[in-house]
Amino acid sequence: MDTFEKVKEILLENLGCSDEDITMDSDLIEDLGADSLDIVELSLALEENFGLTVADEDFEKLQTVGAIIEYIERD
Repeated sequence: MDTFEKVKEILLENLGCSDEDITMDSDLIEDLGADSLDIVELSLALEENFGLTVADEDFEKLQTVGAIIEYIERD
């Protein structure tokens, strides 16, 4: 499973959004309806699934699906 598909799966589980809403350009808050609690839970799920640590100040900058994927692949 590639990074996009795994991130998409995590977003579907945590945000309850629809599959077709998730693209590389999707904004977590504007397009996918995430609130502050969702963002924290999403951060934890990403850390657990990808074996990385995301600093709070870094995650605040990750506003789109594409930005999350770039961060994961860069780490």
